[in-house]
Amino acid sequence: MVSEQRTFTTGSEPEQASRISRRGFLGRAAALGLGTTALAGILSSCGTTAFGAGKTHITYWHLLGGGDGERMLEMVQQFQHNHPEVDLEAVTLSWGTPYYTKLAMAAAGGRPPDVSILHMSRLPMYAGSGLLEPFDTSALSNNGITQDNFVDPVWQKAHYNGKLYAVPLDTHPLVMYYSTDVCQKAGLLDSNGKLLEFKGEDDVLNAFSEAKKASGGLGLAMGVGDPSTCWRVFCALYAQLNGQYFSADGTQLTFEDDKAEQVLAYISKLAKEVGSTNIDYPGAVALFSGGKAGFHWNGEWEVTTFQAQKMKFDMTLFPNVFGGQQTWADSHSLVLPRQGTVDPERRAMSIKFVSELLKSSYIWAQGGHIPTYLPVATSSEYKQLSPQSHYAAEASNVVYDPPVWFAGAASELENQAGAAFQSVIMQQKTPKQGIQQFRAAMLKQLQTPKPF
Repeated sequence: MVSEQRTFTTGSEPEQASRISRRGFLGRAAALGLGTTALAGILSSCGTTAFGAGKTHITYWHLLGGGDGERMLEMVQQFQHNHPEVDLEAVTLSWGTPYYTKLAMAAAGGRPPDVSILHMSRLPMYAGSGLLEPFDTSALSNNGITQDNFVDPVWQKAHYNGKLYAVPLDTHPLVMYYSTDVCQKAGLLDSNGKLLEFKGEDDVLNAFSEAKKASGGLGLAMGVGDPSTCWRVFCALYAQLNGQYFSADGTQLTFEDDKAEQVLAYISKLAKEVGSTNIDYPGAVALFSGGKAGFHWNGEWEVTTFQAQKMKFDMTLFPNVFGGQQTWADSHSLVLPRQGTVDPERRAMSIKFVSELLKSSYIWAQGGHIPTYLPVATSSEYKQLSPQSHYAAEASNVVYDPPVWFAGAASELENQAGAAFQSVIMQQKTPKQGIQQFRAAMLKQLQTPKPF
């Protein structure tokens, strides 16, 4: 028997949290912009279905589509094959805000799935609002999942107030793709066909300039028309300068204008001199895959796109421009949404499910994401996976979104920051103007109460 796969396209401290009242639930639904129709959909879809008698029924929500969705389905089906005593109901919801709104409301109402996917950048909001339950680390250990199975930066990010609230499945960072044909012509490859090392503002710009000449198009294809890409590139380079965003308690803006201006001026210069000031995300991908750009800055998730097109390319770490190797990243993690009542049998099987997804994450790694489970990441099988293994060291250099409640994947911080910085990179505003726009947006968010 395989798992049931359903697809939907709808849209305080944890220790002190409890199941909220109906009035509170409806109020928070309104705060998130949900009408009664959407709310009814949330409540109805959280109920259980009649499954095989005598089997343990667990539910799993995720937001993974395309190739990621196909690989996740394969992993889910592998678990079900190994555990016929389990009825596993896997539900796919729309990526982004619809998914996160629905997950929050289901947890607040005490009727969430047993396990769900959460971007690690969203953890401060969900754990801090009492919407998640911490993992029992002894139960994880009994299933072979311990701290020494993970690189330290990612493992630490999975904690909130000293407790483990997430088990990271992957790291998906901003990396650098390069066309081996263009770079060979530009004299940027060594005798083994690998990219020569270059770092620092001038060296990076010079390498892209040579690639521009060799390609007859762009030196760097970057989707400046995509606010998310603009935010990720800014975040990576600002981190290399050790730039700060907020105070430790997340209540004060501590943004460093001088560092931000240095970063924005440099990205703007790259776009103007060796890239494009108006190319959108699909256009950047198409130019690179068509051999009209030497380099491409993007998340590693486009690797299968270029493989499918059979282009000659390789991948490496995001470059050291300002004296550090840091890069933006996020992680798909597995979490336990807060239950109204915990069923020990379902919880035990949920932990087993989490552990077995990790152990089968070589399947997941083929889509580009770096596996966080070290027995997979250090395996000979993964090391031979090309070019996916070529940027695996990036997992130790990652910088996530700032740990405030309005940050994370598809968040207001990402939207506002992306829009402000995009206007600079597209030559519509000066760096100072873009920074002013970002500052104003962040101050407004700091004054906005959390919906939970």
